[in-house]
Amino acid sequence: MKPNLPVDPARIAADIDGLAALTEPDRPWTRRAFGPMFLEGRAFLEARMREAGLETRIDAAGNLLGRRAGAKPGLGVIMVGSHSDTVPSGGRFDGIAGVAAGLEVARALAAAGVTLDHDLEVVDFLGEEVTVFGVSCVGSRGMAGLVPEAWLARRDADGRALPEGLAMVGGDAARLGEAVRADVKAFLELHIEQGPVLEAERVDIGVVSAIAGITRLEIVVEGRADHAGTTPMGSRADALVAAARIVEDVRALARGLAAGPEHFAATVGEFAIEPGAANIVPSRARMLIDARAENRATMEMFCTRVAGIAAEAAAAEGVAIAAPTRVSDAMPTRLDPLVTETLGAACDAVGASRRPMASGAGHDTGWMARIAKAGMIFVPCAGGRSHAPEESAEIADIALGAAVLTEAVIRLDRSLQEG
Repeated sequence: MKPNLPVDPARIAADIDGLAALTEPDRPWTRRAFGPMFLEGRAFLEARMREAGLETRIDAAGNLLGRRAGAKPGLGVIMVGSHSDTVPSGGRFDGIAGVAAGLEVARALAAAGVTLDHDLEVVDFLGEEVTVFGVSCVGSRGMAGLVPEAWLARRDADGRALPEGLAMVGGDAARLGEAVRADVKAFLELHIEQGPVLEAERVDIGVVSAIAGITRLEIVVEGRADHAGTTPMGSRADALVAAARIVEDVRALARGLAAGPEHFAATVGEFAIEPGAANIVPSRARMLIDARAENRATMEMFCTRVAGIAAEAAAAEGVAIAAPTRVSDAMPTRLDPLVTETLGAACDAVGASRRPMASGAGHDTGWMARIAKAGMIFVPCAGGRSHAPEESAEIADIALGAAVLTEAVIRLDRSLQEG
C-alpha cells in the first residue's frame, strides 16, 4: 500500500466483506439481481451510504443512488460506482469493488473536508450481469433511456415480468422516463481487470480507452447423413469436418488480429451437431462466434474474412454453408478523452503506475458514455480469473484505484467548469 493516500483500505474491505457475507450459502458468491439476497445486499449498501453522509434513493430504473450535494446547485453531477449483483457462483469483486471504491471516494472527500462544486453521486446499478429475465445492464440502460420496449414483456422462469422485478427492487416501469439523466457531467467506474495483463506486467492501473464492440455470428453447415461404417471416407459430406475447419481458421484469424496494437478476440462458444450419433456422419453443424473488437473497421474485416473462410470450407468439404448471420451487433464505445486524460494524471499524482487498455467485456460505463463524459479504470485480479468462485483482488490494489478516482473527481470538478 502506497503511503499518504486519502482513502482507508479497512473501510473498503468492510464493504466488500459485508456484501460477500450476503450470498446463497451453497453457491458463493451468488447475489443475482431481482432475488432475495440481492435485496439484502442493497439494504447493506444503503446503510453504508447513509453512514457516509449520503442521501439515498432508488430511481425508476432500480438504481440505488447516494448523493452528496455540491457547493453550486444546478451545476450537475459527477457520478462514481458500478454494480452489486453477481453471476451465479462468482463475483466477490466483479462490480462490488467499483461500488466500494465509489463509496470510499465520498468518504475520503468528507474526511478531507472537500466539498465539490458539482453534486457527487455514488451508484449501484441494477442488473449489470445477465439477469433472470435474460437481459443485462438494466439500470444503466434505464439511466441512458435505452431500455427497449420489448424488454418489459420479458418473463423469468417463474412467469414474473420485468416490471414486477423492477417493482420488487423499488423501481417503476411505468415511470422509466424519470430515470433518464441529463445532469450527469462525468461518470467514473473502477473494475477488476478480469484478465491477466496488469498482474503479469506489474502495473497498478489500467486506464480504459474503449469498450469493445461485440458481434455474434451464426454459421450453419448443411452436410449429408450417411452410415459411418460403410460410406467411403472420400465420399462424405461431413458437416462436422467442415465446421471444425472453420473453427481452426477463425482461431488463426483472431490470433493474427489480436497480435496488433488494438484489442481483438473471437471465440466459438456455442457448437452443436446433428444427428449426434456415433455411427452416423454428421449432417448438420451450427456454431456461434463471439467476436470483440476495439476498432469497428477491424470487426468488419473479420466478418468479411469469416464469410470467406466458410465459403472455402464448403467448397473443400462438399457441404452447403449460407453466409454467416449477424445474430447481434454492438458498436465499440470510445471513452471520453478529458476523463481518460484526467484519470491518467490522477494515477501520476498518487504514484500509481498505469497503462492504456481496452475492455473486452461490456460494462455499465458503455451505456453511461451515451449520456455523460465517461471513463473507467481497471485494477489487477489474481490470475485474471473472474466470474468464478476463485475471483480475487487485493484490497490494497482496490484502495489505490479508489485514490485515483478521488483525485480524478477533484480534478474533474474544476476542469468540467473550465470547458
